[in-house]
Amino acid sequence: MSENKAVILAAGKGTRMKSDLPKVIHTVLGKPMVQYVIDAVLEAGADEICLVVGHGAELVKETVGNQAVYVEQKEQLGTGHAVKCAKEFIGTEGTVLVLCGDTPLITGKTLLAMMKEHKTSGSKATVLTAVLPDATGYGRIVRNEQGNVMGIVEQKDATAEQQKIREINSGMYLFDAKALSESLDKLNNNNAQNEYYLTDTLELIRKAYGEQAIAAFVTEQADEIIGVNSREQLAGVENLMKMREQ
Repeated sequence: MSENKAVILAAGKGTRMKSDLPKVIHTVLGKPMVQYVIDAVLEAGADEICLVVGHGAELVKETVGNQAVYVEQKEQLGTGHAVKCAKEFIGTEGTVLVLCGDTPLITGKTLLAMMKEHKTSGSKATVLTAVLPDATGYGRIVRNEQGNVMGIVEQKDATAEQQKIREINSGMYLFDAKALSESLDKLNNNNAQNEYYLTDTLELIRKAYGEQAIAAFVTEQADEIIGVNSREQLAGVENLMKMREQ
């Protein structure tokens, strides 16, 4: 079994894209969004990649080809459920990167820096975070007085106090495969959305392995974590990519 694996979530319909195409194969500068994510995880040293597909699965498979193995998420029951679909691939050995297929600006350089942080801290899970002037809409990173990451709270479930937090979850993680696998078995959907949140695995891992089990790597490159959910965001990301390539 490989030491470094990556799971890329690519099952979303992307309703706000107003298109029949699966969201992750919309292009940025002529290249499918998901391909940028694949390139980044390969640069970061992933030996094996698993794509979680759903809406338009065949089109995604045609686009990505044999760069990855595939599992299907038949029902959209949240990010935790999507990752659980890949549980067999995740296994219990090595580490696993978990990313979304609609974040084309992420770079292998940032992922490598996160992996280094993960190794140094000896944590079981490291979340990539950023500090934004306005964190509205994002999951917030909740820390204790010592600065340890206690968990992530989604906007819809956050208290007024938690909504003031400016450090946000990028939706990109590095997990110890065994710790992730164990926590996926314990997930529930007791939240405002009735969904299985991947973010809840962090609290489960912390409970199982102690407060030092969760680390956060704060990226200085906040634009790398931008996800694309609409045509406007796609255009914005394309502009950022053009500037990067100049």
